[in-house]
Amino acid sequence: MEWLSQAADDPAQCLQVWADDPRMPCLLATGRLFDVVSVEQRLGLEMFDRILRSGLPFGPSLIDRKAQRVGFFLGSQSRETFTHCLERETSSPPPYRYLGEGSAVVVPGPIPLSGDRYQWLRAPMRRPATNPLRPVALATALVASAELLARIDRFDEQYPTPYAAVVALSEETTTDAGRADQWA
Repeated sequence: MEWLSQAADDPAQCLQVWADDPRMPCLLATGRLFDVVSVEQRLGLEMFDRILRSGLPFGPSLIDRKAQRVGFFLGSQSRETFTHCLERETSSPPPYRYLGEGSAVVVPGPIPLSGDRYQWLRAPMRRPATNPLRPVALATALVASAELLARIDRFDEQYPTPYAAVVALSEETTTDAGRADQWA
């Protein structure tokens, strides 16, 4: 957490706060040591899971349970690469906030508890190195996760209950069987 505290206005005070209460969140400036991409919680948790399962490179990740946002850390000065990759993936990107120079993020303390507002999904082990694959992976996961959630939402609208899905499936099966009999 020492490298992370360097983003605070007073790094020594930040470290002291964490020494006194390792659950205490701190407000840290973005843009100098790291940038953060913030998305709404449902999308962010899907992105986190997708990146983790795929073995894609990514850095620390946090969740703000009250604001229902998830933040993904990138190396500082990653905005251009992230934006370029996002534009290559889609012409209409999902909503996100890019926190670079001039912004700030509230980060959890080093040892938050499960009920705390701010928690690490993936705690920072060291300063996120500027890795050109991280913004690519994050942009790809953002678009893929948003598309998956949109498909799930469309399915839920079409079949609001499990019963409706079963009925529709059985009707399709019956219709397909009738078509097969016509060709026999």
